Amino acid sequence: MVTSVNVPRLVIAAPSSGSGKTTVATGLMAAFAERGLAVSPHKAGPDYIDPGYHALATGRPGRNLDAFMCGPELVAPLFAHGSAGCDLAVVEGVMGLYDGAAGRGELASTAQVAKLLRAPVVLVVDASSQSRSVAALVHGFASFDPQVRLGGVILNKVGSDRHEVMLREALEEAGTPVLGVLRRAPQVATPSRHLGLVPVAERRADALASVAALAGQVRAGCDLEALLALARTAPPLDCAVWSPREALAEAAGGVPAGSPVSPVSPGPAGPRPVVAVAGGPAFTFSYAEHAELLTAAGAEVVAFDPLRDEALPEGTSGLVIGGGFPEVYAPELSANEPLRAAVAAFAEAGGPVAAECAGLLYLAGSLDGKPMCGVLDADARMSERLTLGYREAVAVADSSLAANGTRLRGHEFHRTVIEPGAGTTPAWGFTHPERRVEGFVRGGVHASYLHTHWAAQPSVAARFTAAARAAAGSGAVGGDRDGG
Repeated sequence: MVTSVNVPRLVIAAPSSGSGKTTVATGLMAAFAERGLAVSPHKAGPDYIDPGYHALATGRPGRNLDAFMCGPELVAPLFAHGSAGCDLAVVEGVMGLYDGAAGRGELASTAQVAKLLRAPVVLVVDASSQSRSVAALVHGFASFDPQVRLGGVILNKVGSDRHEVMLREALEEAGTPVLGVLRRAPQVATPSRHLGLVPVAERRADALASVAALAGQVRAGCDLEALLALARTAPPLDCAVWSPREALAEAAGGVPAGSPVSPVSPGPAGPRPVVAVAGGPAFTFSYAEHAELLTAAGAEVVAFDPLRDEALPEGTSGLVIGGGFPEVYAPELSANEPLRAAVAAFAEAGGPVAAECAGLLYLAGSLDGKPMCGVLDADARMSERLTLGYREAVAVADSSLAANGTRLRGHEFHRTVIEPGAGTTPAWGFTHPERRVEGFVRGGVHASYLHTHWAAQPSVAARFTAAARAAAGSGAVGGDRDGG
């Protein structure tokens, strides 16, 4: 059902990566939350790490808006779902304002997301090496696409009072409001490594201090009242509000929620299969909608930490192991032999397992020479090469996650390689930007480097939950929890 969404909103963009989007966006979220506003945090694109800082700043789940993986048609509904009941939404952009999926025009760019949300854009400009030229730069970004409404700029890395005066004069001449000025200063302690910032789960206490410092920087340098007033100029957004139960019902061909069991029907009555989801510092990459879809499909979602827990949660009949940094924690993961044995036994018994990227590495025989779970006949190691980019994929085998022929868009982001043994069955056939097969299907296991967003294909959540229910019912693994 189409409704009118009236949440004030801003998109924080930049001319390029490294300009200070994350500093400004996270600082704004925290500063407005400190004022008592309910702030809805969002990130354009497939990033998993920034939303962790957004969640810390706001106390709400950080959510991604990815027009490539989910399709442009889902951007507004997913935004409406995440921002329901909020006073303000802040969307951090990706790369440069007009940068998107390679060779696809504006697709998945910050500009496209801003247009789909009818949201004003605040451009964060690294002004450290320019003065009057800033006006030409901003004019170019403001005029490139007339449908993108540039509401003002925040100047970052300004060197002095005199430098600020020159920048303000140039932008006043160009007719662009200056909504904030951040001076050159030592970077707030947000350490990074080979795939970006260190996730919140690995440094929570320090991350809290970092977010508080970002809020202080933004509060001191930005006109929060002007930014809030700009956010309130966003017109009503007429769209459907995404719902996991309705998405599952639609995937099932319009079967009403609560109907008898179907491979893709949402929330059938009866015992709820326990789906264990890996978390903790080694497995931090997850989309909030995945757990919501599993729950709506009838599963009881229970988190566990492979670094600490020596057994799977009681009654586990489905196992989801998402992305993260197992290469950083390979010795600790390897040392937890009881859990490795439990995962191997679960997979050997035919239990459904969905593993993405870090999960794939954890299921391998070894990672950088350290023994892993040994579910897959494959060994993994770090490499110098970064594999990064959007992918279009089709399932090339039936699995607990996807039927043969299921099409999904996803994203690869890793610095590891995995060397499969002979005779393995791949999970996906990539059709764009290159043709190759990737991943593993073995028994109930679906393991791949491909990160996917299940909101784009809710049937995978329902299929996986049905497989978990069937596994529990057979007595081969776990057991059910009571509930409906």
